[in-house]
Amino acid sequence: MKEAEIKGKLRQQTGKKDAARLRKQGFVPCVMYGGKENIHFCAPTGDFKKIIYSSHIYLVNLDLEGNHYQGLIKEIQFHPVTDEILHIDFIEALPGKDVIVNIPIHLVGDSVGIKAGGKLRQRKRYLKVKGKAEKMPEYLEIDITDLDVGKKIKVGDLSFEDLVLLDTPRALVVQVISSRLAAKGMIITEEAEEVTAEEVTVAAAEAATEETREESTEA
Repeated sequence: MKEAEIKGKLRQQTGKKDAARLRKQGFVPCVMYGGKENIHFCAPTGDFKKIIYSSHIYLVNLDLEGNHYQGLIKEIQFHPVTDEILHIDFIEALPGKDVIVNIPIHLVGDSVGIKAGGKLRQRKRYLKVKGKAEKMPEYLEIDITDLDVGKKIKVGDLSFEDLVLLDTPRALVVQVISSRLAAKGMIITEEAEEVTAEEVTVAAAEAATEETREESTEA
């Protein structure tokens, strides 16, 4: 796992007014959970850009006025309009203790469905997992080489060593649909009924027949 260094200072006061004051001064209010007590601190906004705008998960080495901790980012709050970082929640990374974090997904392989003209639809960019902090990977690799048109990968189809997946097993991660269905906006979701490759092919054929009829009528 990649590591990053953040130097901050402990907060003597908490609350909305103090948080607003810190943001005006260029700091991000933070809280770290999971240890003997919650730790309130702040750090320069610019120091977080490397680890927030990244496709990897970082183990953050925190230096808070000479007190040293290791933590993982659990949640980030952004301003809904400006995307300013409003607040960051950390979970303390203690040896041998389970933590729950969101880990980014990396797709690898050349899908046979894409080679056949299908369109890839990735429905999840992160997966929520539980495991030991020291065994957390930078990202979760999913091989889509055998993913054909009409096929999908759900959370329940996946497993990773030393990790427990916490998202619902029915949650859709990635799928390949036909180009014609993609153009018509027919994207299959986990809430929809199961659609087999044969059904997708039939739907595409019906769409093609309908288009041919329309062209004949216009002629």
